[in-house]
Amino acid sequence: MAYSEGMATTLEMDAQAATRRLAECVEKDPARLGGVPVFRGTRVPVKSLFDHLSAGDSVEVFLDDFPGVTREQVRAVLDAAGLRLLEEVR
Repeated sequence: MAYSEGMATTLEMDAQAATRRLAECVEKDPARLGGVPVFRGTRVPVKSLFDHLSAGDSVEVFLDDFPGVTREQVRAVLDAAGLRLLEEVR
């Protein structure tokens, strides 16, 4: 049981850190694409990353298609999405 509680605490701390990183990498502005979440400093919707991945494209292909997006931004979005999924299923 202690292992499970420790895992929950670690997951919560990871989620908090991922949320902070995500806030640095993603923004929503009603004046930019109607408030759709975009990678900070770009007009590239975050959804486009998941569309690329769903289509079977690699992160490298996505980054080639959208050179204004950094690998760190992609990592922050994927980390946050993965942690959110883990929170939902526990």
